[in-house]
Amino acid sequence: MPLSLRRLRCVALALLLCACSLLPLHAQEADVATARPAATQLDQILPSLNRGLSIGQVAISPDGKRLAWFQGREIRVAPLDNLGQSQRVTAASPTQACTESDFAWSPDSAALVFLSDCADSDGQMDLYRARLDGSPAMRLTNLHGYVHDPAFSPDGTKVAFLYVEGATRPASALAAEDLPIGVIGEEGIEVQRVATVAAGAATPAVPTFATPANLHVYEFDWSPDSKSLACIAADPPGENNWWVAKLYTQLLGAPGLDSQTRDSTNPQPAPTAILAPSGVSGPLHGLQIAVPRWSPDGKTIAFIGGLMSDQGVTGGDVWVVPSTGGEPHDLSPDRQTSAQGLTWDGSGAIFVSEIRGGYSQLVRLHVPASAADLAFFDAPVFSIPATVGAVTSDGSLSATADRSVFVFQASSFSTPPEIFNAWGKVPESVHSADVARIGQLSHFNDGVQPPWGKSVSLTWKNENFDVQGWLLLPAHYDPAKKYPLLVEVHGGPASAVLSRWNGGSGGFSATAFSALDYFVLMPNPRGSFGQGEAFTQANRKDFGYGDLRDILAGVDAVLAQYPVDPNRIGLAGWSYGGFMTMFAVTQTHRFRAAVAGAGISDWLSYYGENSIDQWMIPYFGASVYDDPQVYAKSSPITFIKQAHTPTLSVVGDRDGECPAPQSFEFWHALRDLHVPTQLVVYPNEGHGFVDPARRRDVLERAVDWFARYMPPGS
Repeated sequence: MPLSLRRLRCVALALLLCACSLLPLHAQEADVATARPAATQLDQILPSLNRGLSIGQVAISPDGKRLAWFQGREIRVAPLDNLGQSQRVTAASPTQACTESDFAWSPDSAALVFLSDCADSDGQMDLYRARLDGSPAMRLTNLHGYVHDPAFSPDGTKVAFLYVEGATRPASALAAEDLPIGVIGEEGIEVQRVATVAAGAATPAVPTFATPANLHVYEFDWSPDSKSLACIAADPPGENNWWVAKLYTQLLGAPGLDSQTRDSTNPQPAPTAILAPSGVSGPLHGLQIAVPRWSPDGKTIAFIGGLMSDQGVTGGDVWVVPSTGGEPHDLSPDRQTSAQGLTWDGSGAIFVSEIRGGYSQLVRLHVPASAADLAFFDAPVFSIPATVGAVTSDGSLSATADRSVFVFQASSFSTPPEIFNAWGKVPESVHSADVARIGQLSHFNDGVQPPWGKSVSLTWKNENFDVQGWLLLPAHYDPAKKYPLLVEVHGGPASAVLSRWNGGSGGFSATAFSALDYFVLMPNPRGSFGQGEAFTQANRKDFGYGDLRDILAGVDAVLAQYPVDPNRIGLAGWSYGGFMTMFAVTQTHRFRAAVAGAGISDWLSYYGENSIDQWMIPYFGASVYDDPQVYAKSSPITFIKQAHTPTLSVVGDRDGECPAPQSFEFWHALRDLHVPTQLVVYPNEGHGFVDPARRRDVLERAVDWFARYMPPGS
């Protein structure tokens, strides 16, 4: 999606902002131009925080002989046993500077397809094929819109991808909202569909749509015979309806439907809904589904089902359902983990990537022949205190065709990103005890040391739960001194903080605060992934209460073990973490200062303001119109007169997930109550900030806010 297209509306949007956005933005204009003390501090530490080579997507060729990966902004390919002999794969000429992304191997391991904007000066991505034989990359498509996630058909003849024709923005609730004009809810709705193109096209082609115009597709998987797709999809608008999405199968018809003939002629066969969580009984009822994966024999589709608060942030149990429809079957009930990715191993088992208590692990699940039999798990292939990028980030596993070898990018608070491999199946000729199940393939960041403090995985008991979180010590830690503590609460709430290089829980950079000599606690309270579905669902109809008690118990655990000044404890969070920040300061006076990013102050008004209200029903049990009390009891504004903590709020003016009026309402109330407060509204930003300068500005303001009320130092 061209960045320029997303920016065309910026000036008009700034002029049409409601008064609730204009007032705080105007109030900050003088402050924006004033140098803040944090600017100098961050100038000193940020270069060291950003050291190390960035590694993105990683994929092993199906035959196991080569590896492809993103290194900085480039796609590199090398023999698996010699990554030092890599070559760039690109559509660019020697003088071009192109953006490239999203690559996939052909089934015969002879080619890669990838997205590139080399043919369009405005940044439009198209699909290219590189044969890896020295010949130039060939452009396969002529697109106009947002495109991502290409995948070869198993027979190698087609490439499918997700495509929003004529898109004005990425198909994500995280992206900046379009200006709300026209007939709201009826005009300007953009639908993401699966489109296909011939893998061997000699000239750029208009793609064929495989799914209908009235179905928004979020994820898909090819059937083993290349004749059908399995899709997670819902009625438009797509960004709101993922929480009620169904599992469909789509038979691919011929000649198909292209974007020129539209839906009036040659329609595809209608998709078949084989599973609707809203229509089933039992533990899956009303929950979310993701990561559909077709079994090798075509008879079964595996997927992940559970309570999920954000599309693309997956966690739950492993389920299977017949590909023709029928009763779904939970293969991992009561397992104390959260599954994130799946791939069948070819022999009736599934490799599952999952989170367990702050660790990333890969396990093999043996699928029973019938529902009467029990599924069982082997011991983990690996379990590491790190974030495994290629395994968990996109719900897929990168493996050889026979699933004997997996590759992934991993990093932690103590180790920068590198590429690793793991044995999915140890060769019969080798005794398993003689083989390390995991090994390091790359050494791009050898010698790079973290400029922040040591990390510790903490666990503590609260009520009936074992709670886990990550603690960063001050960079210049001296046990004889007292330090401030910053608590960063992650978004979601169905998510988890994992150990990750230069990582953290939100938009405020835990590693930066550690480098500035704060303790930083990043808890995974009830509602998080990593300890099973019961734990993830434990804050339903209880937002802010049990999770806050878990967090405060974590603060007590830190105080009991480390030299933290109890009078210098701060709180920060983004999204759900922003809500938790707003709620916590109305419930306790333990926090000396707070920063709320993209928060929620009033669940009742929020229901009618946001663009994703479907996510709230599984958590609150009813709409705000049917049960307003359950929304009011968790609203910070209900208890606002109990708040005394100085609080900074920041938000984007085009945030559809947590709209700016929520932050305005909280700021307005604190101001009227004479509580120190400040609100900064950032123009042209959505829920996830895009502009690096604005992300830097948020961090500067947060550093200054905490330094004012709870400065570092003994």
